[in-house]
Amino acid sequence: MPKAYWIARVDVTDPDRYAEYMALGPAALIGNGGRLLSRGGRAVALEGGEPRQRNVVIEFDSMEAALACHDSPEYRAAREKRAGAAEVEILIVEGLD
Repeated sequence: MPKAYWIARVDVTDPDRYAEYMALGPAALIGNGGRLLSRGGRAVALEGGEPRQRNVVIEFDSMEAALACHDSPEYRAAREKRAGAAEVEILIVEGLD
């Protein structure tokens, strides 16, 4: 079964409220099987628009595991803290077999 990669692109609009998300979000991702591969480091746009402030890549064992994490009670609680604190795009892509 191919792995899956959660790609999040984030512009923080309220740092204080976003800190509340950060207190819960990474632990919820890791606790639900995610492995943080990149989180907020340097990003360079080679084509298309500029990268967001934070670009995150998280590996999961499968697409189903990544989707289950997003819908988990722990991550839902983290998302509630993030609401209104950031502009967020999340995409989950399946890896190669």
